[in-house]
Amino acid sequence: MSDAQNNMDMKTYIDEAEAALLHTYNRYQIVLDRGESTYLYDMNGKKYLDFVAGIAVFALGYHYPGYDDALKAQIDKLIHTSNYYYNVPAIEAAKKIKKVSGMDRVFFTNSGAEALEGALKAAKKYAWLKDGKQDHEIIAMNHSFHGRTAGALSVTGNPKYREPFEPLFGTIKFAELNDFDSVKNLVTDKTCAIILEPVQGEGGLTPATEEFLKSVRGLCDEKDILLIFDEVQCGMGRTGYMYAWQRFGIKPDIMTSAKALGCGVPVGAFMMTERVAQNSLTSGDHGTTYGGNPLACAAINKVLEIYEQDKIVDHVNQVAPYLEKRLNELKEKHDCIIEHRGIGLMQGLKFDRSVGSIINAALEKGLLLINAGADIIRFVPSLIITEQNIDDMIAILDTCIE
Repeated sequence: MSDAQNNMDMKTYIDEAEAALLHTYNRYQIVLDRGESTYLYDMNGKKYLDFVAGIAVFALGYHYPGYDDALKAQIDKLIHTSNYYYNVPAIEAAKKIKKVSGMDRVFFTNSGAEALEGALKAAKKYAWLKDGKQDHEIIAMNHSFHGRTAGALSVTGNPKYREPFEPLFGTIKFAELNDFDSVKNLVTDKTCAIILEPVQGEGGLTPATEEFLKSVRGLCDEKDILLIFDEVQCGMGRTGYMYAWQRFGIKPDIMTSAKALGCGVPVGAFMMTERVAQNSLTSGDHGTTYGGNPLACAAINKVLEIYEQDKIVDHVNQVAPYLEKRLNELKEKHDCIIEHRGIGLMQGLKFDRSVGSIINAALEKGLLLINAGADIIRFVPSLIITEQNIDDMIAILDTCIE
């Protein structure tokens, strides 16, 4: 086909999508067709260096050796059974997640938002079993993001996301990340849980400090309040630790995980300590049709196997300092960049203006980037990126800023 026909075909698909799909996304005007390693290709064969990774999902890039074969083998055996029966992939995946997370019990879900819903239910049930009351409160953080379902949205610290859908999930109070007094001042005898992201993602790539996390952990221990960490985006090795809380050794009572957990297969999980498991959700309290099915858990098993065998987290710790260095150089060069934030392969540049035009210019030049708010470019590439990938990204971004 000619270039004109290819372009027409891509535009036709976009027009058909706009006519058929609910318009809840302002999509970039390309139709992606395939991927390979750290690159994506559109229908016309144009190549893009991918620093989005499906929003921190494709930790291993596209078609990592062995991953596809593991899924194909499971498809040939069994895709779904329901949770009325055991299946070996789910049992093996639960064992592996317990090992890397340090938690004791696992519940598989289909997404990060669904994992968050289960975590909130567990916290509410824990409190209800203690006092039989139904007026418990949860403290969340301003600028946080936990998902779009009703429960997850209720603890998301951005009013523009919540307001059209309120009232939502009980009484939620919002404190400031890294301001312990703002948390302590909200605690009452009704507080049943405190929820936060060890590194805020959508909220601007802001890591929680060790002092803040220790103080919140101590407060929860003192008051018998459950500490929930949302590690959907910052988990799975992205910060240089399998889960971000392990950087300081400050363990939560309940934790969520998703995104890179399946490296493209939709799957999530919430985990908890044995103490919480024995005093919260029980038979009939929670369920899912698809969660923990053999296909999704085959993906988890292969991902965690690859992480261990190929030392993926070690690679993050080797390459992340180079990304930080190059981003700092870019910040020093351009006055419009006012702050560099982040940790590991979860980085952000804050600008003194909207970044939409920069991201669009990068797209034209074959580089995929996303924002985190109107004025921050977020960098959440695959964990297998190389220094050459970073240099290529910086070269394109530099010209787009200029």
